[in-house]
Amino acid sequence: MYEFSRSVNSMHSEDIKQLMKQSSRSGLISFAGGMPNNDLFPIREIDEIYSNLSDDIKKLCFQYGPTTGYPPLVSSLHKMMQRKGMQSGKDKILITTGSLQAISIITQEFVNEGDLILTENPCFVGAISVFETFGAKMISVPIDENGILIDKLKEVISRQKTKPKFLYTTPNFHNPAGIIYSQERRKQLLDVLSGTDIILIEDDAYGDLYFNDDDIPLTRSIKASGRSDIEVIYTGSFSKILGPGFRLGYMVASPEIFEKAESIKQAQDACTSNFTQILANEFVSKGYLDDYLVFLRKEYAERKEILQRNLKQYMPDKISWIEPKGGFYVWLKLPAPLKATPVFRDCLKNGVVFVTGRTFDPDNTRDDHLRLSFSNMPKSDIGKGIKLLSEVIKKHMELNPVQNQ
Repeated sequence: MYEFSRSVNSMHSEDIKQLMKQSSRSGLISFAGGMPNNDLFPIREIDEIYSNLSDDIKKLCFQYGPTTGYPPLVSSLHKMMQRKGMQSGKDKILITTGSLQAISIITQEFVNEGDLILTENPCFVGAISVFETFGAKMISVPIDENGILIDKLKEVISRQKTKPKFLYTTPNFHNPAGIIYSQERRKQLLDVLSGTDIILIEDDAYGDLYFNDDDIPLTRSIKASGRSDIEVIYTGSFSKILGPGFRLGYMVASPEIFEKAESIKQAQDACTSNFTQILANEFVSKGYLDDYLVFLRKEYAERKEILQRNLKQYMPDKISWIEPKGGFYVWLKLPAPLKATPVFRDCLKNGVVFVTGRTFDPDNTRDDHLRLSFSNMPKSDIGKGIKLLSEVIKKHMELNPVQNQ
């Protein structure tokens, strides 16, 4: 019931290509882009940082660097990880060209074609594409508002004749579902994995983008649990907290995993850009990041509030969603028999786009959700876009009477 096997020539890549082509039209109101808003980038701060660099450091910007990363940035990241509760002195950090490269390196390190891996359902489409490329057989486990369903995870693990290589998760402000794992669900997850030798990949691109300080404890890294009976690989990114154009990610792993990962990284691209690493390190080490994150949290919280208000005002009663506590996304559920793909086509004609739920299904079939990203659009467009979307959904509900849930 939960098992999926995909070929490299998957529909996910085609879905993404078509979406990008269609949503690039001018005049569209787009809830599709899971990216920061261009007007929020710290342009002045970066200008100031570069202007104040010594000539020797500027020369380094143009040069090759160590495969493992620019040493001062690695040091800054160690301090950031300590603030997230990771106290182990054994773990090592590898700087990658975006966190998707970290996921790719991990997959290449552990997966041969046909090997089993576990994912959430829904799952970050970029990770799905990586897993498909390496020929992994994905076995997906549903999530709810508190995280991965523990009973289903136990059931899936117990059914396998061969051990899955790893479980890929995004516990903080999930892409696409927008949820954050509860503390109890995190503990249960670790208890289930204990003794299985299944590696846990904790992908945390959004953990710093909480909307309320009261929720900070929820964002504490699973890797920070300090459990020695489970191998946890943590991946992070500067894409959502500085800018995706920097192409900076990282992974935190044990020395044994790090050593092989470094060799794979060396073969892929030798090193990540020294230019962006140096700028990012200055941004972090001089204290710019902390103030910038306060600004981003406020901006994205305001966008979320506008979206939430308009969803409540315009959406029919049978449309459901979970209000996010952080991140970029709202995961809208359509009642049966409505499908997201026909709704998308009609919305496109009316000037508004989103991402259909099947894009995030490892089997590319489940079509009863749609992802709305509120991060990349002007605040003034959110209400107009939701009103247009709701009008299309209402027409589909009239043509396809909704079943009692």
